[in-house]
Amino acid sequence: MLVGILALQGAVEPHAAKLSKLGIESRLVKQSKDLIGLKGIILPGGESSTMLHLLKLRGLCDDLKTFVHEKPCWGLCAGAILMAKEVKSPTQDSLKCLDIGIIRNAYGRQNESFVSNLKPSLDWIDQEPLEGVFIRAPKISWTTSPVKTLFSFEDEPVMVQEGNKLASTFHPELSESNKLHQYFVKLCQETA
Repeated sequence: MLVGILALQGAVEPHAAKLSKLGIESRLVKQSKDLIGLKGIILPGGESSTMLHLLKLRGLCDDLKTFVHEKPCWGLCAGAILMAKEVKSPTQDSLKCLDIGIIRNAYGRQNESFVSNLKPSLDWIDQEPLEGVFIRAPKISWTTSPVKTLFSFEDEPVMVQEGNKLASTFHPELSESNKLHQYFVKLCQETA
């Protein structure tokens, strides 16, 4: 199975390392042809407006938009912003493939980054807390009924799922656990 990682900017290598530990081959996605044959894609953390600009500059935006509407996708931090139907603070365009609203940098700036335990919801596979690394993290401001909260922080959703789409406002690629990457791989296998 082959999983893509959007590789225009941001935290790409930690995701490739996590997938490799799970025995999953990854491909760095930099142009439309890189989407061919993928079972799913990870949209990593980084800077969402820069990613959006590079997607448009490279002519990748429309093909990626089609891909993420059809196949499993996991957006993390900036990637979650790219997936949201509504982006605020400031408003920007997105791929609009996940029925959530998101507020950019809502947990503060770089020097206000933090690590905390996250509370799993009853929709998650177990009830063990998970470590969340928040770096200039956005907040999920609203969801609709098909969107399930998987993890929360201070009673606010920080990881959600809608079908085969995941969004996290934190960085699991920077923690020890492989549990969330395993979960995404399983979504890709089930969809395939």
